[in-house]
Amino acid sequence: MVNKDEISALFDAWNSALQTRDPKKVAALYESNAILLPTVSNKVRHNHEEIEDYFVAFLAKEPVGKIDEANIRSFGDVAINSGVYTFTFGDGAKVQARFTYVYRWNGQQWKIVEHHSSQMPEG
Repeated sequence: MVNKDEISALFDAWNSALQTRDPKKVAALYESNAILLPTVSNKVRHNHEEIEDYFVAFLAKEPVGKIDEANIRSFGDVAINSGVYTFTFGDGAKVQARFTYVYRWNGQQWKIVEHHSSQMPEG
């Protein structure tokens, strides 16, 4: 059984990678064939190169994420964390979004294989 604190800490590691402002460090948390459905782009990202490209623009906004609600479930070597988070940007703007991270244990570490984030539809 997967420890929920361990899965919860994966978001903290991802958020810390955002703080480096280095898109390569963020993309490194994703599996090479991961899918990213990003918050502030209509383009689906299918690999490290495309994921990194998304984070170039996103990190320029100086985002800091905070989870408002998390729901963690695990299924063998797969764990899912879904809920709601809020990003605060360097200019003070905020966006609240729904998220789903799907992680897979590759025998050495957890990697993101699927990440869906969409802005809340009701203001």
